[in-house]
Amino acid sequence: MKKPLPLLLLLFSLTNSVYSTNYYVSNTGNNSNTGLTLPLAWVTLQYAANNVVPGDCVLVANGTYAGCYISASGTSGNPIVFKALGSSATINQPNATTNDGINVEGCDWIVIDGFRVINQPRTGIRVVLADNCVVRNNFCDNNSRWGILTGFAENIIIEYNECSNSQIEHGIYFSNSADNPIIRYNKSHHNNACGIHMNGDISLGGDGIISNARVEGNIIYENGTNGGSGINCDGVQNSLFMNNLLYNNHASGISLYMIDGGAGAKNNKVYNNTIINASNARWCVNIADGSTGNAVFNNILINLHPTRGSITIDAASLSGFTSNNNIVANRFSNDGDNTTITLAQWQAAGGYDSNSVLAATQTSIFVNPTAFDYHLLTGSQAINAGSSSVSVSVINDLDLNIRPQGSGYDIGCYEFLQTNVISEMDLNASVSIFPNPFSTSAVLRITNYSGLRIADIKLFDVVGKKIHPEIIRNSDSFVISSGELPNGIYFLKIGNTTKKIVVNK
Repeated sequence: MKKPLPLLLLLFSLTNSVYSTNYYVSNTGNNSNTGLTLPLAWVTLQYAANNVVPGDCVLVANGTYAGCYISASGTSGNPIVFKALGSSATINQPNATTNDGINVEGCDWIVIDGFRVINQPRTGIRVVLADNCVVRNNFCDNNSRWGILTGFAENIIIEYNECSNSQIEHGIYFSNSADNPIIRYNKSHHNNACGIHMNGDISLGGDGIISNARVEGNIIYENGTNGGSGINCDGVQNSLFMNNLLYNNHASGISLYMIDGGAGAKNNKVYNNTIINASNARWCVNIADGSTGNAVFNNILINLHPTRGSITIDAASLSGFTSNNNIVANRFSNDGDNTTITLAQWQAAGGYDSNSVLAATQTSIFVNPTAFDYHLLTGSQAINAGSSSVSVSVINDLDLNIRPQGSGYDIGCYEFLQTNVISEMDLNASVSIFPNPFSTSAVLRITNYSGLRIADIKLFDVVGKKIHPEIIRNSDSFVISSGELPNGIYFLKIGNTTKKIVVNK
């Protein structure tokens, strides 16, 4: 599903007029060309990287390329952008200097958008000693060590990427002392170690602390066959982990700890995540090494391992720890995984999870857990069972539906959509349906949607399940063709208004 861009990133993705110069790179180009049009494109990414200045945008046609080493900085108002024109601009050879596909080093305000970076001898996309960079919409697969790596990179945004099959380590690795990362709406799966690894790395200099991270809306699965959590946090403090979906990972779910961090992972908020650990996994939430002051609220923490469970915490991390309104397995540990206790014993020992409940069967909680659809089922024990104490931080769910939808917050990464409160009324935007009911050639087009975000336009089936993919943006309109929808009744919601659609092909 396409997500709405925040204001900062929207400025990066406006029409071409925002850039000083647009340059083109194509397999059929020549570095003797001007690069100013696609027919006069350059042929290598490195030549483009050597010739850009702040405000320039490098537009890359579909094809296969060697990577590039970017060392020229943009500015806050004029970033340097490297953007794929289509879906198949593929980097399958490293740049000439490092063993990485795209290497951004010693420069700031760089945007890397939309590339396929595969089979690299080290990293797909590497960003080091570089601040205020954006890595967005990239597919990084089968790279030797990491899909995306950052080092000493402040204020970075890593979003909407897919990182898979890293052979040695992690899908996404945010490393070294750096603050304010945003890591959101990525897919990270089938990596040998962590889905997302965050390490303060005090042994490499700096304070060894990562502060004010925001890690949200990521889908993380089938990682950790060689160890490493779905989300690993070594020395991460004062950060937010919310609306993440983790399933079938083979080590821990979310780990807050210190090995090479400057201190424990302290004062973090773990809110509204859904974690379903594999049968050979460790704990859903693992807190250790003086990682104090952490809060764990509104999470679904189901563990298929026969002896490990929902939360383990060691004695050095108990100070300031709070946990409540979770759906849990009946296994906890308050001595760092040395002994296991029940939910009742956990509640009596520390007063934790007084409003938490034992998980019912997955088929009574989720729409289709066998197919890894962890949206909430009608009647799920997660509906309206969460704590509103998260409201300052959690304003929507993984699908960007507003929370809460019902009388209270739901537990887990998805909010159940209350279809019974939808009423049909006139739309503020202009909607054309040709015809209604949809025929085999029908098209629905929405125009005049000025002021609406993509998140304000949603399509639901008759039982309230959100349709994916939903609406396609086409120049000045949003379009749905009948080929995207089976026969049935649907509800199109724009802002606070709703219209019923009947598909009858």
